[in-house]
Amino acid sequence: MAIIKQLNKKTGITYVYESHSFRDKTTKKPRSTRKLIGRIDDATGEIIPTRKKRNINTTASEDANNITTNKDDAAVSLDIVKEKDAIITEQRRQISSLLKEKEELAKELEHLAARLHQ
Repeated sequence: MAIIKQLNKKTGITYVYESHSFRDKTTKKPRSTRKLIGRIDDATGEIIPTRKKRNINTTASEDANNITTNKDDAAVSLDIVKEKDAIITEQRRQISSLLKEKEELAKELEHLAARLHQ
């Protein structure tokens, strides 16, 4: 899996793609797929996520012309992964807190129901 930057000459916008290469078993040739991640903000250099688009299949020769990987791309990808991990951790903490609150409310409800039947 590689991160690819591609400049759109008409608009001047640089888009960032996630490329996945594989071997096609039927044709016995290398193939690749790309998934659009977002576009690069000119002012900050950060990746701005774009809405989801369908996957675009490209040929190996097109990929060879467009591959530009460097340490900055890997750092950006790592930052995105760390950010998503932090969000997941926070959501798990909130779920745990809500489950504890649910148990306490259920116990309180049982207690009130027992007092009502007495």
